[in-house]
Amino acid sequence: MVKKWNVTIPNLTGHKERRAYLYLPASYRYHAKKRYPVLYMFDGHNVFFDEDATYGKCWGMKEYMDNARTQMIIAAVECNHSPDQGRLKEYSPFDFSDPGFGNIKGKGRLTMDWMVKYFKPFIDRTCRTIPDRKHTFIAGSSMGGLMSLYALFAYNRIFSRAAALSPSLWTNPEEIERMIQTKSIRKDSVLYMDYGSNELANHSRMIETYGKVCSLLLERNIHLTSRIVPDGSHCEASWERQIPFFINTLLYGLDE
Repeated sequence: MVKKWNVTIPNLTGHKERRAYLYLPASYRYHAKKRYPVLYMFDGHNVFFDEDATYGKCWGMKEYMDNARTQMIIAAVECNHSPDQGRLKEYSPFDFSDPGFGNIKGKGRLTMDWMVKYFKPFIDRTCRTIPDRKHTFIAGSSMGGLMSLYALFAYNRIFSRAAALSPSLWTNPEEIERMIQTKSIRKDSVLYMDYGSNELANHSRMIETYGKVCSLLLERNIHLTSRIVPDGSHCEASWERQIPFFINTLLYGLDE
């Protein structure tokens, strides 16, 4: 079951509403005392329904979760669709400049502050969650993948595990590397990160950047699952095929 409702993020877009999504597993209805881990996701409009997705194709998360009977809640929020690079700004932890996008003032911290101070507490109040860090995850793709990597480091007190699919490491690799090297992070932190083989050429030196980021993560003792996806592309259809891999990483050993 997926519920939809409207939310506002005042510090980012004032009173303008955007859609929020909540997936509840089938067991939620008949196990009245059962509590669940929660996965927070970016680009909520692309997660569950083709009719809501930007390019007409979603991740198919509902179908996967139902078919696999995965016992987890998913809470997701739509991105900012403003033509003034609204999504890039909200999903960038750092300022960056790009010939195609211009100068981007990153508002990723404001986005995450809203998520951890307002959205997560709301989900914990209204749903039967396991609200502790151990059972709280975050995931996204592209700029949302970058934000998931950022959240694992900058908000590690909240999120113990993250999935970063095709993360936009090209935006500001120096700041990303500095974050990984300097931010304090617990040794039990888990990260799934991948890149499609067909998208490596989309930005210059991406193979080198991805390799260096992976090396730095391993140096910080992150439990890293890293993949170059054969024939993987920068699109929802490709990310959908990675769901079993990143869900397994997020849940592996959780109850041991």
